[in-house]
Amino acid sequence: MGRRVVLDEECCIGCGSCAELCPEVFEMDEEAEKARVLLAEGGDEECIEDAITTCPEDCIAWED
Repeated sequence: MGRRVVLDEECCIGCGSCAELCPEVFEMDEEAEKARVLLAEGGDEECIEDAITTCPEDCIAWED
């Protein structure tokens, strides 16, 4: 099993940058006004790295 992308929804401020950069992996939960992970395993790793770097609250990370 490879690494997975995780998002700490409690720290998420709902800026939407991850969903905008990487819509196949992240989406916005309009009701909760937070992002969530759609595809924890897989997706474009470069895109996920961009989302990790762009997150203003450092809520996104890789988990082994």
